[in-house]
Amino acid sequence: MSTPSGPVRRAEEAEDPPRQRLRDVRMVPVAITAWSVALLVSFVPGVAGAVPVVSVVVVVGLVLLRIAVTRRGPRDPDPPGRVLRVLAGAAPLAVVCLAVAAAIGATAGLSAGARDEAAALQGHAVTAEVSVRSLPSVGADGRLWADADTLRLGPGKEPRRLRVPVRIGVPADARSTTLGPGTVLRLTAQTKGTDPGERAALVLFAQGEVEHLSRGGPIEVLAGDVRAAFIARSQRLPEPGSELLPGLAVGDVRAVSPDLDTAMKASGLSHLTAVSGSNLALVAGAGFGVVALLGGGRRIRVLVAATALAGFVVLVTPQPSVVRAAAMAGVAMLALLLGRPRAGLSVLLLAVTVLLLADPRLAAAPGFALSAAATAGLIVLAPPLARGLARWVPQPVALAIAVPLSAQLACGPIIALFAAQQSVVAVLANLLAEPASPIATVLGLFACLAMPIPPLADLFAAAAWLPSAWIAQTATTTAALPLATIEAPAGIGTALVVTAVSAAVFWLIVPHPPLRPWLRVPAGGLIAVAVGAAGGWAVLAGPVTLLQRPSDWSIAACDVGQGDAVLVRSAGRTMLIDTGPDPDPLRRCLDGLGIARLDVLLLTHFDKDHAGAADALIGGADVVLHGPPGTASHERLLGRLRAGGSRVVDAAAGMTGRLGGADWRVLWPRRDERVFPPGNDVGVIVEVEGGGVPRSVFLADLSAASQGMLRRIAHPHAYAVVKVAHHGSADQDPQLYADLRPALALISVGAGNDYGHPRQKTLDLLRSLRTPILRTDRRGTILVGQHDGSLRIWTERPDPGPDRSPRPSASARAP
Repeated sequence: MSTPSGPVRRAEEAEDPPRQRLRDVRMVPVAITAWSVALLVSFVPGVAGAVPVVSVVVVVGLVLLRIAVTRRGPRDPDPPGRVLRVLAGAAPLAVVCLAVAAAIGATAGLSAGARDEAAALQGHAVTAEVSVRSLPSVGADGRLWADADTLRLGPGKEPRRLRVPVRIGVPADARSTTLGPGTVLRLTAQTKGTDPGERAALVLFAQGEVEHLSRGGPIEVLAGDVRAAFIARSQRLPEPGSELLPGLAVGDVRAVSPDLDTAMKASGLSHLTAVSGSNLALVAGAGFGVVALLGGGRRIRVLVAATALAGFVVLVTPQPSVVRAAAMAGVAMLALLLGRPRAGLSVLLLAVTVLLLADPRLAAAPGFALSAAATAGLIVLAPPLARGLARWVPQPVALAIAVPLSAQLACGPIIALFAAQQSVVAVLANLLAEPASPIATVLGLFACLAMPIPPLADLFAAAAWLPSAWIAQTATTTAALPLATIEAPAGIGTALVVTAVSAAVFWLIVPHPPLRPWLRVPAGGLIAVAVGAAGGWAVLAGPVTLLQRPSDWSIAACDVGQGDAVLVRSAGRTMLIDTGPDPDPLRRCLDGLGIARLDVLLLTHFDKDHAGAADALIGGADVVLHGPPGTASHERLLGRLRAGGSRVVDAAAGMTGRLGGADWRVLWPRRDERVFPPGNDVGVIVEVEGGGVPRSVFLADLSAASQGMLRRIAHPHAYAVVKVAHHGSADQDPQLYADLRPALALISVGAGNDYGHPRQKTLDLLRSLRTPILRTDRRGTILVGQHDGSLRIWTERPDPGPDRSPRPSASARAP
């Protein structure tokens, strides 16, 4: 049989792209069905058993419909007949979608029993044996946090066999450098439940010593040793490049400082702080290319590429983005091996579907969604964006801009669902930093492979440091640009707005047929409105707000969510009392008030809501006062602050000092306090007065018992400003507040917190004393000053509505 040639062959080739696009599109409803059903069974686990039943019933109905339409033949031209024929034609694809839905429902249903058993243990002390399956990261509480699967779980010394995914928090120690996938731990832990949609069935807070039973099999041990050796070698290199290098090369992000992490997020480069899908594609492609250069056949190329890919996944650990990329690469290589290559979108959608079949709860993981969206953006959006940009810039430049722009357009709406910060400089930062990422990854991998030859490994690690340092410098430089980020409330509303703006940007750039140029008018209008709104917000949130704020404030209660962070200022000297849980809101408050450096940092105690952001202030405070440390992680935090140049002082009752023109004095705890253990009840209580600061006392998180002790020992009385203890919890000593007679009560508390703070009982107590109440959850940042003996008050937000508390006047009289 002869083969087509000439015009006939060219005509057939011209039909291939549409056919390819049709194959791509046919996978879209399958992937959408898989993701939708996976989200459903993740957030509403009770429906998992019903999904397969409903799917089977609908499949039977579709089969019967197709049989009926087939028997009727092409007759019956009436509209109902045509509708039935369309439905029958779509039946095969619908059956595939329903089969996928049934499989996902069955997978979720099979794990429901074990998850229910684990959920029954929340709030209890348990013994657990767990197998770690991710690299640990350092939490704000100083613990190492990692994903794990339980082998045994239950109360008592002999837990029963139970396998569920959990999130574990363990103290950091000397053995943590080799903690990674495959490590088996035995621990006693306090359990906490998780929210719907989370992959982990429980959160385990390790109590006491953690026993390391095993480091896993030979492969896990070897990978752990290689990672530990590379991290140790990286730490000998200069910062901040050395902070990023372990993440770029082996997926370990523990060395990234809070400041660099904040800069990476603000610049849109946070995806580079760990190994991403592009790194795996690079490794697989390198293996494939090396064999091709040596003349190896297709099967040998695929085999070597698959081996390199598998080894790299083991080294960097199977994180969601890595799993997605590995699955996509595996499906692509299988198709190549079979001689039936497919378009990238089909491969991506198939990989996503397969992964959701195996683990439906990946659908709710933001990292997995961002990874898939970024890849889809590169496949679908980048080519038309490059063609559109090529009308104004050279083709190579257009392609370079289109790659980060397409990823940003695809990921922006997902980021808006979870984060209150949108990066404006992400495209520029990625354009500058992305070329360095694969270089750092490859050189870092060479350093790992060269571990048996230390000089050669040192050489590769030093070479990998250069692109890593470039990425870090790009992040810090772009994050410091004016209007680098835009703040907006996270949620569906913001996501819809970002989606509309992204679509408008795409529509304006890509080339279109001449019949539809009028559609550019609404797209341009939408972008103009978005730019105008963003510019207006920037002006109102920046210069206008700064002009509105009084410059003579002496006390500032920062809005840091569920936590404390209060500034006291006198004669240009500043004290910060606690830091809140997260560095971002603290940094926004300090920057907004023009505080570049602290004279005194007071950590009343070491709970996350009071000291969680302390690492962000390393090197930024002259003196650090602190309450009694209770764990080794607290001591390590103090060590980091001391290494940053601060003078670290253990605070105790009777200690005094000078802050500008004001005097401060520690009222509590007594030195070597033995009645109360480290924690809330021995939080440092300090009073400040003079030098323009109204007489004030800050009660940390004292309970009623320790408040009573404070009252009997220190006899505090008559304060203009009182920072209410423990975010307004119900555990208060009424007599203490009666003695204090505050002219103004400040409550630092997070909106919608899980604790119900502030409690109505405490609010009623303050109202009974006719004390005005200001809360950060309702009013944002609160500034208090003093003029002619009267308090002057400014709040970031107006009163959102009556809370039945007396309103403070602009001239509340200080005692």
